[in-house]
Amino acid sequence: MTVTLDQPAATRTRDPKELLNAVAPHITELTVNIFDSGMSLWDREVALLLRDHTMVRDMAERILGNAVMYSIGCIEHPEVHLGVGKLVDIGVHQLILDTPVWWGICRLYNDGAYKHHAPFIERRRDGLCLRTADFLTSIGFTIDQELWAIDGTDCSPCDNKVPDSH
Repeated sequence: MTVTLDQPAATRTRDPKELLNAVAPHITELTVNIFDSGMSLWDREVALLLRDHTMVRDMAERILGNAVMYSIGCIEHPEVHLGVGKLVDIGVHQLILDTPVWWGICRLYNDGAYKHHAPFIERRRDGLCLRTADFLTSIGFTIDQELWAIDGTDCSPCDNKVPDSH
């Protein structure tokens, strides 16, 4: 006998580019701003990272991909305390700051509930970032080990005690 566990339709893939591009039909605000370039959401967010930060495209894609994985991991597993280092957090902030895209992510992957970003001031230095990398791997993501190891013991301290926060 074979048993198959089905994932929700919205999260069958673990490819961050596919996960982000799947959000497009769920964006309802400021659609001209989001779609007038003709770019995919992935390419749009990469272009915004390149506009606002000094990095090459490869690094922007690595950061964005891991930020998508982290965000989806937080949404799928609100009971698990997760955190990112400074590099991946650049991508998380990019997703959140592009609010029509963030709302689309919340609509598609969080049953329409807004996922808040509630950081504390002080960074954590207890290895949460490395534990988060291990957790994301355990739920099927292929993380960029180098990005997570760089800030391994220096995590952004989001408050997991607040409902609907990461």
